Amino acid sequence: MKAVAYRKSLPIDHADSLIDIELPAPQAQGHDLLVEVKAISVNPVDVKIRANVAPADGDAKVIGWDAAGVVKAVGPDVTLFKPGDEVWYAGALNRPGTNSELHLVDERIVGHKPKNLDFAKAAALPLTAITAWELLFERLEVSRDKAAQGKSLLVIGAAGGVGSILVQLARQLTGLTIIGTASRPDTAAWVTELGAHHVIDHSKPLNEEIARLGLPPVTYVASLNQTDHHWSAIAELVAPQGKVALIDDPAAIDVRLLKRKSVSLHWEFMFTRSMFETADIQKQHQLLNDVASLVDTGVLKTTLAERFGTINAANLKRAHALLESNRAKGKIVLEGF
Repeated sequence: MKAVAYRKSLPIDHADSLIDIELPAPQAQGHDLLVEVKAISVNPVDVKIRANVAPADGDAKVIGWDAAGVVKAVGPDVTLFKPGDEVWYAGALNRPGTNSELHLVDERIVGHKPKNLDFAKAAALPLTAITAWELLFERLEVSRDKAAQGKSLLVIGAAGGVGSILVQLARQLTGLTIIGTASRPDTAAWVTELGAHHVIDHSKPLNEEIARLGLPPVTYVASLNQTDHHWSAIAELVAPQGKVALIDDPAAIDVRLLKRKSVSLHWEFMFTRSMFETADIQKQHQLLNDVASLVDTGVLKTTLAERFGTINAANLKRAHALLESNRAKGKIVLEGF
C-alpha cells in the first residue's frame, strides 16, 4: 500500500522530511477495523511528532491522526461496525498513523461518518471535535443546555482547528457568551462566522482586550496555544472560582497565580483514552456518533478551510509548513492517493 512517512526528524523544507513509500497491507486483529482511507486532515500533533520523535534507524514512521474512509475488514472481536461502513476517527498516538491507503484503528474510538459530508469535509473534524467536546463538557463540566446563561468562555486561538469546532459547540449547545481570539481580519471574520459573540486580538494583552470591551471576568478559559505567553493575562482576566483548560505544551507556568481566586486548572489530551485503554474508551465512539448527528441536522458544520490535493509527501509538506507558520485557519485536508 502507498503511505507517507519519514525516517529522520528533519526541518519541513528538507527533501526527506516526508517521503512517499510502499508498505505491506496490515491485518485486522481483536477490536481492529481495517479502513481504506479516503481523506485525512493535518493537525499540530503531526508537526510535533515529525519534528521531535525520530524512528529507530532503518524504520519509517507513518503519522497522521484524522481520517475518513470505508471499513474493508474487521477483527474477530468487532461488534460496532461491518465491512462497507463509512467511518471517521482520529486514531491513536501509539499506533501507525492515517497517512496510508489502509489503516488499522480500534473500533471503540471510531464513529459513523456524517451522511451529509463527503470524506474530505468529514476528515476535517474528528481529532478537533473530540478535543473540543472533552474539554468543554468533561474537563470544564459545562452543561449541554442553556443553564450557563450569564457565564462566559474565552477561546484563545479560536480560528485554529480545535477553536473552530469549540466555538460552534459552545454557541450551539450551551448558554455561554463566547469570546474568541484572532489577530487578522480574515481569522476574526471566521471566528465571528462560527458563532463567537466577541472577537479580541491575541497579539495584545488579553486582559486589556477584555477590559476594553467592558466585559466582566471570564468564567471559563480554553487556552489552545501560546498558553505560556498569555498566562499572566489569563490569571488576571479569569473570574474567581473559574476554570482554565489547556491543550498545548507550554513552558513552565506559575500555577500559583490561580490560587487567590481558587481557579482550577484542567488538561485535555484526546489520546488519553486510547493510549491507556481506559475503562470508558468507547465514549469516543459515542462522542463521534453524537457529533455526526449534529452535523447531519445542521447544528455543526465542517471546519475544512483548504484542500491540498492528493495524499502524498509533497502536499503533506505544504500542509506541515502552513501549520508551522501559525497562519492556518480551520483545517487542511488531503484526499485520495
